[in-house]
Parts: sequence; C-alpha cells; structure tokens
Amino acid sequence: MTSIFDPITLRGVTMRNRIWLPPMCTYQAKDGIPNEWHLVHYGTRAAGGFGLLIAEATGVVPEGRITPNCCGLWNDAQRDAWAHIVDFVHKRGASMGVQLGHAGRKGSSWWDFSGHTEASVSAADGGWQTVAPSPIAFPGYAMPRELTTAEIPGVINGFADAARRADEAGFDTIELHSAHGYLLFEFLSPLTNLRTDEYGGDFAGRTRLLLEVCDAVRSVWPADKPLIVRISATEWTDDGWTLDDTIALAPLLGANGVDFIDVSSGGNVPGASIPIGPGYQVPLAGTVRQVKAADGGPGLPVSAVGLITEPHQAQQVLDNGSADVVEIGRAALRQPYWPLWAAHELKADAAGITQPPYNRGGYPKD
Repeated sequence: MTSIFDPITLRGVTMRNRIWLPPMCTYQAKDGIPNEWHLVHYGTRAAGGFGLLIAEATGVVPEGRITPNCCGLWNDAQRDAWAHIVDFVHKRGASMGVQLGHAGRKGSSWWDFSGHTEASVSAADGGWQTVAPSPIAFPGYAMPRELTTAEIPGVINGFADAARRADEAGFDTIELHSAHGYLLFEFLSPLTNLRTDEYGGDFAGRTRLLLEVCDAVRSVWPADKPLIVRISATEWTDDGWTLDDTIALAPLLGANGVDFIDVSSGGNVPGASIPIGPGYQVPLAGTVRQVKAADGGPGLPVSAVGLITEPHQAQQVLDNGSADVVEIGRAALRQPYWPLWAAHELKADAAGITQPPYNRGGYPKD
C-alpha cells in the first residue's frame, strides 16, 4: 500500500510526502504583496512536515483578487516578496506551489472577518468593477461587467505573466484555480456562462478559456515543473456543471499540459445541496482518478480534500485508491504540525520531516 509518507514525483519535482496543504485565503496582504504573516504561516507548516504547500489564491491581475487583502503576482515586488517565503519553505524541506486565479464576479468582496456582511467592496473602500463571462451577479454582490471577446486574451496573458513570475520566485508548481465559482469556473458552468461567442454555448466553448490558459501557462512554465488544476467536480445543483462534465474535461487537461487535478466541488451558486461530512468529496476524486487519458493511457493523478482530519482517515483515502494525495486544510489551521502527529498515529517514520531543533518534542514511544 502507498503511504501518505511516501514521496511523489511530478515531472522533475519530488514532494517528500503526500500530505499537502491546500490553498486557503488568509486576507493579510497589502497591495497584493505577501509579508511576515505569510512567512510565518507557510514556514510553520513547512517545518510541520507537509510535503507541498500551495499558497493561497493569488490574483494574476489586480481585479483578479477575491478581496483587496489578497495576494498577487502581477508585478515584480510581489514576486520578490514571494521568493523570500519560497526560499524559507525550501530550507525546511518542503515544496511550494501557488494557486493562480481570477475571482471574476466574486472579486472585490469583503473577507469573512472584515466586520462586513458578505457583499462587494465599494470603490470608496478600495473595491473595483468585477468582470464575468456574462452579466450575472453572485447573489448579494455587485453586477459584473461581461468580458468582451477582445478582452479575453488579456486575461490569458495575465495568467501567463503570473506563471513566469512564479517561476522566477522559485515556486515548484502552479495550481490554476478553476473551481468554487471564480472566473475560470464561471466560464465552465452553464449557469454563469450564457455567451454565444466561441467562449460559450456548448461544452467545447465553455471549456475553451481554461484550456487556452493551460496552454499559455505551459508555454512559459518550465518543462520540468508540474502544472495542477483545481476543479469543482460538480456544482451539486440542477443544470450546472456535473461530474460527467469533469470526466469529459480531465483528458483534455492532460492533453493541454496539466499533470495533476486537485478535486474539489461547489462554490459557484448558493443553495446547492452539498452533502457536507467527513471526506464528502473523496468519491469525486476517486471517480476522476479512474478517467483515462485522451490516448487511452493512464489518467492524471488526483488529490482529495474536504473534511479529511484524522491520520487513519487520510491513509484510508490512499488505501482505497481514491486519490494519490490528501490535502489537509482546516485541520492544518489548528495543527500546523499535523504530519508529525500523523506519523505518530500511523507508526510511520518521520525521518526527514522533523526539524532538528524540535527533536526533543517528539511523541513518546508507545
């Protein structure tokens, strides 16, 4: 059986184990620039033993941020700030990725501990005009402006430019955010994409932007570094994006330079009937993992995420063949040394992830 502590190699990058930190927004940046908060936040979890840390949603353009306090990679000052953090994470033995995204109609929003209700930030408070595939507002948010066909190459170039800076900052991998109702997923969903041009209509039209972004990023991203896509495998609602759509998309992602799929779900429309519970998204990952490549060969490896909190539960995901990697999110916010605890619980060898200054703090032998 594969252990969550076994390394995994994607292209030329080997992650020391299969316990990954998923991207989780912290809303602590100013002008898109990460700071000491991010150094401590990610550095602690690198010291805690995670194999790969994926930095939070990072805007490829200013209007691509979810909130005014989100990180960015549209300029060199942001790149240089990230480089310091990436270097520190590498010195702790972990790999580091960054989630590149564009928030679309869910941008310019208040963060959840801002003291404001969930709504759009006004221009007076630092907000901006949002854009989307179609002029359909997320409930409670301002109306987005429909992207023109002529503007779409600018969005694609924004992703490519951010990917180039991510490489210069030393990131080991990129994750493209095509989930949770942000711009790339808004184009995928028939609920939010009502366009009649080449970027709308049927499945081929609605997936065009994501695939073109994959191609553009792959063209500037080094051949020895992997490319990840996060996808909402289903919207959990009638007439939306479905698991069958994701099954059809997976081989196309592989054919367009993607190496790994981070399987999540939901987030595009409120009120969806999501069966939230421990490991509720694991079956989705298991299904996507079985999808063959476009040439009939093995499909892409996947990660499972969503209320995976206990070490034996995480190991079972791999034992069942549901995923190649487990992502520990909210549990890692309360326990940044989760992998060290998991090694103790699973009686696994934690050599190579324990930081020498903490050796005296090891769990007692049973």
